[in-house]
Amino acid sequence: MTAEEQTAEGHHAIPMEGDDITPKKDGGVLKLVKREGTGTELPMIGDKVFVHYVGTLLDGSTFDSSRDRGEKFSFELGKDQVIKAWDIGVATMKEGELCQLICKPEYAYGSAGSPPKIPPDSKLIFEVELFEFRGEDLTEDEDGGIIRRIITKGQPYAKPNEGSSVEVTVEGSCEGRVFDERELKFVIGEGECLGLPAGAEKAIMAMEKGEEALFHIKPKYGFGSEGNAKYDIPGGALLQYKIKLTALEKAKESWEMNSSEKLEQSVVVKEKGTQYFKKGMFKQASMQYKRIVSWLENESGLSEEEEEKAKALRLAAHLNLAMCYLKLKEPNQALEHCNKALELDESSEKALFRRGEALFGMKEFDKARDDFQRVVQLYPANKAAKSQVVLCQKHMKEQHEKDKRTYANMFQKFAERDSKKASEKVKSKENGDSEDMEIDTANKEAEGDAKV
Repeated sequence: MTAEEQTAEGHHAIPMEGDDITPKKDGGVLKLVKREGTGTELPMIGDKVFVHYVGTLLDGSTFDSSRDRGEKFSFELGKDQVIKAWDIGVATMKEGELCQLICKPEYAYGSAGSPPKIPPDSKLIFEVELFEFRGEDLTEDEDGGIIRRIITKGQPYAKPNEGSSVEVTVEGSCEGRVFDERELKFVIGEGECLGLPAGAEKAIMAMEKGEEALFHIKPKYGFGSEGNAKYDIPGGALLQYKIKLTALEKAKESWEMNSSEKLEQSVVVKEKGTQYFKKGMFKQASMQYKRIVSWLENESGLSEEEEEKAKALRLAAHLNLAMCYLKLKEPNQALEHCNKALELDESSEKALFRRGEALFGMKEFDKARDDFQRVVQLYPANKAAKSQVVLCQKHMKEQHEKDKRTYANMFQKFAERDSKKASEKVKSKENGDSEDMEIDTANKEAEGDAKV
């Protein structure tokens, strides 16, 4: 034992023993299990792990302890959020396990140390207890709908974006039965056309090139309450997908394109969106039209000719988005894009008509009628708008009659309640008068007794 492995008072420090768990087998991290964990599963890259730890120097002095703070420490495994020794060591632990990690400086804080508590080139000892680990939640709402467990890490910063071409191998299973096993090549946004649930495509967008991972997908992001007849998946089923992103060609981001490229690509994706729309694939179509808006909405420095072309493409994109959202039964979104279109062309026949449809869907019949009447005023040949005006007036009349009945019932209830209160008040007064008479009689009798 070296001098540094003894305490200042000459006492022996913690024994320097354990199994070498480093990939290089260079003795950089030794692990000694002090209490076995349960189960067979180990944490995976990207998992959130929850631990308690006590860190000591070789002289036995503690430099950090989560136990002293009374709060478990958590981090994402394999994401370089902690020292190398921890990423390596915790990845070998089972839930409930307690172990000792002896770490060489190059797997801890290196030649710099971590002043003032950890000197340069310090070998460190950690006692670590693993309480829990869970996969990474990929949903915006963090509702546990798509959980990722990384098997093999991919290339950093190489992730798909909207419009990327990807090549993947997928293996979908449900209750232990593999129902989908194939290699696919497609453009992000088109996965559902190939039978992938929305959650699987969302999962692929979070992956790095070369990554292999397991994804647990809840029904909301899978095949929903209806299930999938082709794959014999019942409604409300939990899915598991094993996916490897083998190749990736990213689509150009807006900042990577000049104005001419944006205009050129906008024409391409507009046509692509139209093809989707004709096939009834409104969600996929809307994703194409959104790209046009994102590319051209704030584009500056255009020539007069380019500006006119960009304006026409933006107008078409907003009008088409409005129609997509009407088909998807999302009138609020449709209304938003109609308003955007009308900012570009205040007398647009399609924008006014579709805004009327959106408002009708939101049961704002008076506002919808105004839009349809405006269409009739500007475009007298539009028979559909005339029919919609009549329909709106019909619904307004029905709503008015319904409101009358509602208010009549309401007032009748109020009247009955007031009548009941008045009746109770009269009874109360009558009871009070009767009691007063009894008291007066008693008083008179008492006075008579007094005189006798």
